[in-house]
Amino acid sequence: MIVVGGSSSKSLATEISGLLECDYVNIINPSFPDGECYVRVDAKSLDDDVVIVQNTYPDNNLVEMLLLEDAVMNLGAKTITLVIPYFGYARQDKIFKPGEPESAKVISQCLSTKCDRVITVDIHKESVLKHFGCPYIDIKAADAIADYVKNRDIDVVISPDIGAVDRAKKVAEKIKVSYDYIEKIRLSGTEVIMKPSKSNYSGKNVLIVDDMITTGGTIITASKQLRNAGVKSITVACTHGLFINDALNRLKSNSLNDVFVSNTLTTSVSKISVASLIAKALKEW
Repeated sequence: MIVVGGSSSKSLATEISGLLECDYVNIINPSFPDGECYVRVDAKSLDDDVVIVQNTYPDNNLVEMLLLEDAVMNLGAKTITLVIPYFGYARQDKIFKPGEPESAKVISQCLSTKCDRVITVDIHKESVLKHFGCPYIDIKAADAIADYVKNRDIDVVISPDIGAVDRAKKVAEKIKVSYDYIEKIRLSGTEVIMKPSKSNYSGKNVLIVDDMITTGGTIITASKQLRNAGVKSITVACTHGLFINDALNRLKSNSLNDVFVSNTLTTSVSKISVASLIAKALKEW
């Protein structure tokens, strides 16, 4: 097996290849003067099963992934596995308004023309992967999050809404604490309060877990409600840290004790590695 690290995921790809004890191949990717993507895999041949590790966000990384697929195929790859730590466009998984495309389907179908298998990490909707038409695995980062926080003083794991409660449950069960979710209670047409659904956690150390942080609005609102309820500390851990519009600084200024994300995207707080989960999936496939 040979691991090829795309420009968005070189560190993660290197870690994966080390765990697999296999060859790692770098890429050369200066942009053309007009801004178009150029990519060259730094190898003379790839007569083996090849794993490409590369995000499809933002758009330039998507183009790079498409070009990398063709490059490794031309170098003789026996099979091509795409590891997509953060899958861009997954949230546009259906037509919400007339005239819109099914972006997730379009991207999946474009990428699937040359690949044999796909691995994603906490993709927004796993059903998107059926559009690839090849075997796929969506890795859940809850185990990596739990391993990272297991020695911290956590009393309860909370998800910011009921839709993510299974993730909170999995983390909580592994570190042997309780779990809950934030529920919205509408008091009137204009007034809504948010609070934990099961109990009062006054004086408790809370871990909020989610799949991604984009603008941070949901986490900030949830943390304010928890502070008003008297919790002792709030730590946030999520898989994908996009941190749009200075979201990380806004999170840090809203009385959060710590913010951690995984290394699916490279940020200053990408402390949780998912490399071992990906390596394990590649070994077992």
